[in-house]
This record gives sequence, structure tokens and C-alpha cells, in this order.
Amino acid sequence: MLDWTDRHCRYFHRLLTRHTLLYTEMVTTGALLFGDQGRHLDFNAEERPVALQLGGSEPADLAACAKLAERWGYDEVNLNCGCPSERVQKGAFGACLMDAPGLVADGVKAMRDAVTIPVTVKHRIGIDRVERYEFVRDFVGQVAEAGCEVFIVHARNAWLQGLSPKDNREIPPLRYELVHRLKAEFPQLTIALNGGIKSDDEIAVQLDHVDGVMVGRQAYHEPWQMAQWDERFWGRRGPAQSREQVEEDWMVYLDRCVAAGRPWPQAMRHALGLWNGQPGARRWRQVWSDHKLKNEAPRTVQALATQARLAALEKAAEPAAL
Repeated sequence: MLDWTDRHCRYFHRLLTRHTLLYTEMVTTGALLFGDQGRHLDFNAEERPVALQLGGSEPADLAACAKLAERWGYDEVNLNCGCPSERVQKGAFGACLMDAPGLVADGVKAMRDAVTIPVTVKHRIGIDRVERYEFVRDFVGQVAEAGCEVFIVHARNAWLQGLSPKDNREIPPLRYELVHRLKAEFPQLTIALNGGIKSDDEIAVQLDHVDGVMVGRQAYHEPWQMAQWDERFWGRRGPAQSREQVEEDWMVYLDRCVAAGRPWPQAMRHALGLWNGQPGARRWRQVWSDHKLKNEAPRTVQALATQARLAALEKAAEPAAL
């Protein structure tokens, strides 16, 4: 979710669900140790609970970055062993780490020795054409011995050659049964499933077999789906009572961005799916995406977008001409 789940995106998602654990985009250890730490790590207190997702392989660097995560107030630090991109492979981390479980275990141990917050691992069920269950079982077993108790498992192999990251999310077949088998074999561990989940009913089905479900791009593109999660999966009332109310709460945030000197379009791009599936949603998105309006105040653009949405809604409600 690089360039997707930044602090603006996470704030917007928190207007829809209060209890879902949110994850940052993957941040490399090098970016934190040698770059602008505040730019990568600062977040709004309203985003919690939130986990920092790390990309890296050197145990000492991972430990140092885990300390930064704890100092900044993150609730969890997650090691990414699932990203298949060539750029990540050149850095010797991501999905290729599944072929080095000992190194992952060393990294997990170093982080656990350095911090008190949970250290978790996200990974695939295999790499390239290695489709044996024993491969992922042994990976989880060895990393668990180092103290990791939570594994988020993308239920596809990562093909490290010949496929783009997008293709790696679509072409290797989903094998949920392997993730279910992991949970059965490691009942003491927390096993969450990731990959291909679209609907709330599908989430509920998976929760009969595993401890959690991670939803990525589906939640990003159809954010209103998250508005039902607190009540359905936690039995608690969520913060989102209507799209109009969420939009108003989001306007307050955009006003904060402007007051802090941050361009509001950088944040607004994450909320363009709010009205998806409703009459007028396309016109609403078009107004907010109009570059000619990027220097206007958010409230001005909101008024224009709402006017366009309601006009489209009224037109859709007109009886068809005889």
C-alpha cells in the first residue's frame, strides 16, 4: 500500500471505523535511519490503534526502527515479508525474506528485545513455484520460536520473477486452506488472513477459521464498507452514521490541513470513494478532482461537489420520458 495508506488516508478511515487496526504504508529502515523521521512517522492521535509496517532485513536496523516506532507511539511494529517488487528484492527484504527464515527470526528477536510493543510479521504462503505447505509452515514455526506471536498471511505465492506487484496480487492462485491449516497447526498463534477478500460476508466466513482478516485495496476503493465493521465484528457502535456526517468530519480535517500549510488535495485523494455506489458519486469525484479548484478553500469545493452530486441525484430520480 505504498503511497496509499499515509496519515491522511488513515485519518479518513478512522472516521469510518474506530476499532479496526490500521497499518502504515511500508517504510524502509533506511528511510527512517537516514531520512526525515518526522515525515515518515508522524501521525494523528486519532488514528490509533495503528501499526508501523517496516521493510528491512538487518536485525540491528530493525531494532533501531522498532525503538523509533515505540517512541512515536505506534501500537505495533510489523515486518513486511510479503512485498514482491523488484526494488524491494534489490534491498534484500520483502517476500524474498521467506527464503531466509533464520534472518527473519533474528530480526524479530532483535526487535522484541528492543521494545515492549508487539512485533508481527506479514508474509506470503510461498515464493515462486514453491507451493508445499511445509515451506510456509516451517517459516512460521522458526519465526515463532524467535517470539513472534502474530502472522498476517497473504494467501498467495509471491512470484519473484516475471510478475509485477499488481500481477502478484491477482495471478498466483489464492489458497485459503493453507492459512486455515496454519491456524490449526499453530493454535497458540494469532493468524490473520489477507488476499482477495471483498465482502463483509467473506470476512465473516474467514473468521470461522482464523483470528483476523486484513483488507487492503478493497477498503481503500470502497471505504463506506468499513462503516459497518465496528457493529458487525466488534458489537459496538461505529463513528459513521451517514456519508454526509463523515464528509463533514472530513471537511474539519481538511481545514486543519490548510491551517497547517499542507495542500488539501494530497489528503482529499484518499476520500474520493466515499460516495461510491450512490447516484451522483461520479460528479462529486469529478469536482473534487478538478485541478482548477485545487487553490480554492475545501469548503468552497465541497459546496460545488455537493451541488453537482445532488443535481445528478435529482436527474436520476426523474421519470423516464414516454
